[in-house]
Amino acid sequence: MDGGNRHGPASDRCGAQYVPSNCRSSPCQKAPLKLKDIWAIRIHLQLRHRTRDLALSNLGIDSKLRGCDLLQLRVQDIACAGRVAARASIVQQKTRLPTQFEITELTRVSVAAWLEEAQLQARDYVFPSRNAYAHHLSTRQYARIVDSWVEEIGLDPAAYRTHTMRRTKASLIYRRTKNLRAVQLLLGHTKLESTVRYLGVEVDDALEISELTEALRHRPGR
Repeated sequence: MDGGNRHGPASDRCGAQYVPSNCRSSPCQKAPLKLKDIWAIRIHLQLRHRTRDLALSNLGIDSKLRGCDLLQLRVQDIACAGRVAARASIVQQKTRLPTQFEITELTRVSVAAWLEEAQLQARDYVFPSRNAYAHHLSTRQYARIVDSWVEEIGLDPAAYRTHTMRRTKASLIYRRTKNLRAVQLLLGHTKLESTVRYLGVEVDDALEISELTEALRHRPGR
């Protein structure tokens, strides 16, 4: 891992990210993307040969990382000798706890294409700023990029934000499995309550699922 400053500018730290003015005084939960929206963005970016944006979108969804952690990734965090790993792990800036994430084959292909096109080296940021190549994209730049994706496929940018990318796969997994604990681990949350709020799960449903999971875990014969 790089021994330099892993935090970047103060405005890009997880505790001090860019937040729209209308979200500063109250919770501003943004919608996750639906599966059809994910594919609409992918196809749109592929047809326009936007290699970086395709890699950024795919990795943002796969990794389920906060924007600040995603943008802090260096090539050596996810790839070795030009090969993108199937799994990677980082220490989250917000919690200072490690989290592991998978990188699916489709994402590995798109990221590898971007690394080759940009001629990035091991210690380079995966998504460097075009204004200052030694720095990574800022969270503000990332927010504008996400806005452009959703607007270009006909969605309302006001309903989505960078946290949309983090929430998307977690929401898909929860809807398919109803396993809050698994989603909690994938998101790197320290408390189950945080996952409940993050997914927008009704409290009664969450408690029922949690109690059922606990009962199954302690069932005799297991």
